[in-house]
Amino acid sequence: MSPDLTDLYQQVILHHNRRPRNRGRLPTANRVAHGDNPSCGDQCDVYLRLDGDRIAEISFDGSGCAISQASSSLMTTQLKGRTAAEANELYRQFHEIVTTGQAPEEISDLAAFAGVHSFPARIKCATLGWHAALNALKGDAAAATTESHHD
Repeated sequence: MSPDLTDLYQQVILHHNRRPRNRGRLPTANRVAHGDNPSCGDQCDVYLRLDGDRIAEISFDGSGCAISQASSSLMTTQLKGRTAAEANELYRQFHEIVTTGQAPEEISDLAAFAGVHSFPARIKCATLGWHAALNALKGDAAAATTESHHD
């Protein structure tokens, strides 16, 4: 990855951390899930309002490192309007990016997290909100914990 592209991606992460999108409780949520990353101390609640199989609205709340907060913010912008199947596929692509460092050919905000693969402990930070969102989509009330996922 070129130094200019790396700088651009770092700016995406910093921007989402400083000015998170869709942060706060969603009063109209009909699905909620909690995520916990005990190794880093990250906490994330994801609120969804499903309209059939489609995510009509999504938000998150919680605390943690810049990577977990930026990833959760970006996740909400990417999942809004998607079906459960589309959300699962998008997570698969994101997981591939953070675990291999292979960013897609096209410039994508999700590719901003490609550098995370160099810091394996941070992969759990980056995927925490996603795990909580997928649990919410399934209607799984159990907390998503990074200790139960193989990231």
